[in-house]
This record gives sequence, structure tokens and C-alpha cells, in this order.
Amino acid sequence: MRFEEAVFSGPDPVVRAEAAGCAFEAQARVMGLGATGLISILAADAVALALHDDLGAVASVWQAFEAEASHTFFQTFAWLDAWQRHVGAPADVLPAIVTGRHPDGMLLFILPLAIHRQRAVRRLTFLGADLCDYNAPLLHPEFEAMLGDAAFAALWPRLLGQLQADHRFTFDLIDLPKIPERVGDQRNPLLVLGTTANPSGAYVTALTGAWDEFYASKRSSSTRKRERRQVRQLADQGEIRFVDALEGDERRRTLDLLFEQKARSFDRMGVRNIFARPGYRSLFTAFAMDLGSRHLVHLSRMEVGPTIAAISLGFVSGSRYSLVISSYDGGDLARFGPGRAHLHELLRLAIQNGFAVFDFTIGDEAYKQDWCDARLTLQDHLSAATWRGAIVVGLVSLFRSVKRAIKQSPVLWRQFSRARSRLGAVRVSRFGAAGRRQAKNTDPHA
Repeated sequence: MRFEEAVFSGPDPVVRAEAAGCAFEAQARVMGLGATGLISILAADAVALALHDDLGAVASVWQAFEAEASHTFFQTFAWLDAWQRHVGAPADVLPAIVTGRHPDGMLLFILPLAIHRQRAVRRLTFLGADLCDYNAPLLHPEFEAMLGDAAFAALWPRLLGQLQADHRFTFDLIDLPKIPERVGDQRNPLLVLGTTANPSGAYVTALTGAWDEFYASKRSSSTRKRERRQVRQLADQGEIRFVDALEGDERRRTLDLLFEQKARSFDRMGVRNIFARPGYRSLFTAFAMDLGSRHLVHLSRMEVGPTIAAISLGFVSGSRYSLVISSYDGGDLARFGPGRAHLHELLRLAIQNGFAVFDFTIGDEAYKQDWCDARLTLQDHLSAATWRGAIVVGLVSLFRSVKRAIKQSPVLWRQFSRARSRLGAVRVSRFGAAGRRQAKNTDPHA
């Protein structure tokens, strides 16, 4: 048995870590680590840990590490610093950034955690977890070779103990959602903690060849014919323009309309508008507008005559384009598929600009499966540290297991989605009627 396979899957992360540590020590003896020709695996107790609650104090180290580390866009300093300013700090979220260093001082990893206080319960989770489609550490390029699963599992209880020993970072439960199985080319070390599948997956596709070749490889001849006909029908409604050189007031106006279109879409689906939550809209607006981060955001729209028919916001990093928010006008143009036509232009542009991967990010929308090579399974880790935490963990685990069962059953998910949409339509109709009555009662000219 490989020592990585000895990480047990029981409910107690400390027990699993101790088991993994024993397996690691046994494997080290068998391999004779340190002998000529073998990569030396670092012992867990040799890693120097440090805790930080001030993002500014680690900004330069973090940003320098990004240049070489394996990580996702959602763990860039720019994104998490913006999240903390707009969402985290106003909600009294305390960053708990953990750095791990080699004995020679070399940075091995940055783990961006945070303490969320909700009434009497303190939750240890990822910084920005709610608006990060992937949550993971930033890893040295040779992290997996230097530390490995078992050594990280042995390190984990020491990391938790160091957090708990500091009054700033005490917690009742650990909630680490949306953990990708790989970070770059490396296995995510957090998988050793014991995880369950997140209810949602993520979707990516490799961009190969020219657009026409790529399009033909993904869509059947009959589908391409139908989609081209819809584009012609769309063009009959007005001149089609794809616009992405958006600056100043036009950029802000496009962002405002994006949120308005999403709000109407959420209403139709019967889903809560996440951009109505404190700080969410201001975060995306500032990140797309500020000089220090706007180059990381690709904002585009498709115009049909005078109507902005579809909008998207994506993040760009290296060879990866990540589609984060997309919307379309729900009026008369909707039957001609403006959102689909806009997506085609985004994919075409990504190919022309040399991106190797188009990431549709988290969410199991059917259209993503039409384009993607693989569904990425995301994992969640949930465990209790106190009796208060145990109560919350029990309730959250039940809720997530039901949600996962519904989403993984096509029949149940279809029925649930239809019921939710009908409820949303009733709510929109009721609130709309109430708004019209209120306007009539307050309008002196009515």
C-alpha cells in the first residue's frame, strides 16, 4: 500500500492525521529517504507555520508567490483582498492566513482561511469562500514532492492547534467547501482531511484549433445549422455587435445592466438574487473598475440594434479564461438565443487570444455540458471542534446531503427546478402587482 492510501476516511481529522503520520514514518524508513537519487520528503514537524490576520502584512509575499505557485484565480491576492474589503470586513470576518515554510525559509504554501462569527458559533472556513468557485491553498511547484499527502495530514492537527491556541482564531467547526481535486498539476493536499462531494460540479474545456474546427468538434451538423439560423433571426432584429472595449461610463453602465438582467433571471428561476447580499455587487463593480484589478476582468456585451441582448464577465489568468457571470435580455429577443450567440463570440475570442482552457466554473447548467471535456468534482470538508460546532455540523450535513441527492437525480432536480420557477413566477407577479398599486396610490397624476 502506498503511504498516501493510508489516510483513513473516518470522521475525526486528528485520528486520520495521526494514522497518516505513522504511515509516512513507516514509508520513510522503507524508502530510505535522503539516499542518493531520491527526493527528500519533508517531515511535517519541520514545516514552520505562521498565522496572519492582516492581508496587508502578507501582500508582497503573497503576490510574489503567485508568480510561481500552483493556484486558482480565486486565490489571487487581488481577488481576496477585494473580497475582504467589500464583503468580509463589513461582516466582521477575520482573515486567518496560514503560511508554511521549509526550514531554509522557502515558502511551501499559503492557506487563505478566515474566521466567520455567526452569533455564538465561530466557523473556520476559506477566506472569500462564498464567492470563490474553487477554494484551495497556493502551493509551491514542488509541494507534492516535498511534503506529500501523509505529511500534510500529519501537519494538519498542528496547524489547527496553533489556530486554536491564538484567541483571535478559535473556532467551533471547520467548513471547507468547493475544494478542487487538483491545484494546477498537483493533487490538492486538503483531500486528506476526509471529504464529501459538493452538490455542484464545475466544467472546463480545452481550446484547440481554430474556432470553426473547435465548434464542429463540439456541436453536431444539425445543431450548428439551427444555431446559425437563430443568429440570422437575431440579425433581422437589428445589427449585431460584439463589444468588449468598454471604458469609463460605458463599462459601469454595462455592469449595472448585467446585475439588472441577472436579477430578472433569478426571479424567473425562483432563486434569491445573490447580488442583493451586502457587498457582493460593489465587489464585482469595484474589481472590474479599479485600475489595479480591471486588467484581470474581461467584460463584454452583445448588442442587437439598440438593445444590449447579452453580457458576460470573465476573469483572465495565464492561459485560462474563466466565465464567472453571464446574462441575457429576457424580452422578445430571448427566443433567438442571444446568450448562446454571445458565448460563441467569447469562445472564438478566447481561441484567437491564445487561451488554452475555457473554464465555465461551478454550476451544472445543461449548456456547459454541451461544450466541456470534463466535469470537475468538488469536495467539501465539514467537522466539529466543540459541542456547539457539532450541532451546526449535524444540521448542515443533513441539508447538504438532501441538496446533493436532489441535484444528482435528473428527475428530482427537474421537478424541483420547475416548482421553484413556478413559485418565483407567483412571487414576481404578486410583488409586481403590489408595486403597481403602490405607484398608483402615490402618483398625484394617476
